[in-house]
Amino acid sequence: MATSTPKHGDHFKEVMSSHIGLPALDISAAFPQATPASIFPPSASDYYQFDDLLSPEERALRRKVREVMEKEVAPIMAGYWEKAEFPFHVIPKLATLSVAGGTIKGYGCPGLSITGSAIATAEVARVDASCSTFILVHSSLAMLTIALCGSEAQKQKYLPSLAQLHTVACWALTEPDYGSDASSLRTIATKVTGGWVIDGQKRWIGNSTFADVLVVFARNMSTNQINGFIVKKDAPGLRATKIENKIGLRIVQNGDILFKKVFVPDEDRLPGVNSFQDTNKVLAVSRVMVAWQPIGISMGVFDMCHRYLKERKQFGAPLAAFQINQEKLVRMLGNIQAMLLVGWRLCKLYESGKMTPGHASMGKAWTSLKARETVSLGRELLGGNGILADFLVAKAFCDLEPIFSYEGTYDINSLVTAREITGFASFKPAVLGKASRL
Repeated sequence: MATSTPKHGDHFKEVMSSHIGLPALDISAAFPQATPASIFPPSASDYYQFDDLLSPEERALRRKVREVMEKEVAPIMAGYWEKAEFPFHVIPKLATLSVAGGTIKGYGCPGLSITGSAIATAEVARVDASCSTFILVHSSLAMLTIALCGSEAQKQKYLPSLAQLHTVACWALTEPDYGSDASSLRTIATKVTGGWVIDGQKRWIGNSTFADVLVVFARNMSTNQINGFIVKKDAPGLRATKIENKIGLRIVQNGDILFKKVFVPDEDRLPGVNSFQDTNKVLAVSRVMVAWQPIGISMGVFDMCHRYLKERKQFGAPLAAFQINQEKLVRMLGNIQAMLLVGWRLCKLYESGKMTPGHASMGKAWTSLKARETVSLGRELLGGNGILADFLVAKAFCDLEPIFSYEGTYDINSLVTAREITGFASFKPAVLGKASRL
C-alpha cells in the first residue's frame, strides 16, 4: 500500500498545533519575585495622615470600600480588563457599599457628605478605575440628574431601585459631532400627543449597552433649548452598541446609541432641564467626583510600586534601595499628598456653598495632570512588568488617559477656570468671531 510523504506544510501544522493554545503560566509562577495586583498591596500613600481630616463616618466608609474592592474586585480585574468585559456578578458586591446615589438624601439613597462620596470614589478607583467610572456614571450623573431635575414622581419611581443597583443607569449627552462643544448637540425632541419623539445619536455613553434607564439630553424643536428625558432600555427605536478597541477603561461598556423615533411619555420628561445651563447643577458635583478618580488611581499605583520595589531584586539588592528609584517614589508620594489636599478643599468649598465652576474645573484638570506624571513614574519603576495588567500599573496608565479627557478635557477645564479669573472666554478661536462679523 502506497504511503504519501509528509509535506513541510503538514509538519509545520503539526508542530504549531502542539504549541498553539498552551495556557500562559500563572503570573505567580512566571514571576515569583513580586506579588501581582490580584493580591492587592496594603495602603501606603497617606503620608501626611489625611485620614485625620475625615469624620469617623467617612473613615469607616473608606475602610469598608477598601475592603470590598481588595477582596472582590482585585482578584478578577486584570482578566476582565483584558477581555474588555464587564463583571456583572460584582454588581451585588458593589451594592453592599451603599454609595450609589452619593449625596442624595431620601429615596433609599445614602445621603453621604460630598467628602464621603469623593473618598469612596477614590477607594474604588485605587483598585479599579473602570468600576469607579461605572458607579460615577450611574450615580453622580444619571441618578443626580433625576434627583436635582426630576419630578417627585420620577424620584419615587426610579431612585430607590437605582440606589440598590437593582437597575443601572447611564447619562447620554456626548454626540459624535459634539464632545467639548456639548451645548451644540443635534439630537432632537419633537412634541407629539402624550409625549415626545427623540431622533439622533449619542457616543461614548458609559453603561449604555446594558443600562435599564437612560438619561438623555435632546434639543427641543419648539424652543431650541436642551431638555432632559428618561428613556427605558426596551423603547422601540432605541439601539445601543458597544464601542470596541479601547486602550483604557476597557471594562467600562461605552456605547453608540441610535434614536429612531423613540417615543418618551410626558411623565418621563425631566421638568428641571430647560436649557443646557441646567446640566451644570449636575456637572458641578460630578466634576468633583471625577477629580477624585485620578487621586485614587495614583494611590493604587503608589501602593503597588511601594511593595514591588521592596520585593524585586537586581544587582543583589531590592530595587527600593537604589537612589533613583527612591526619588521617583517620593515624587509620586508628594503628588498624591497635594492631590488629596486639593480634592479635600474642593469638597469643603462645595459643602460651604463657595465652590465655583472654575474651582471644580481646575481641580479635575490639575489632579488628572499630576496623576499622569505619577502613573508614568510608576510605569518606569516596574520596568518590563510595567506593561503587564497583572501588576496594575500598566492598566492604570491606560485607564487614566480617558479620564484625562472625559468630563471636560484638561484644556477645556483650564479654559473654564481661565474665563473665571480673567473675564474672557476663549473657547472658540478668534478667527471665528472675526468671520461672523464680516
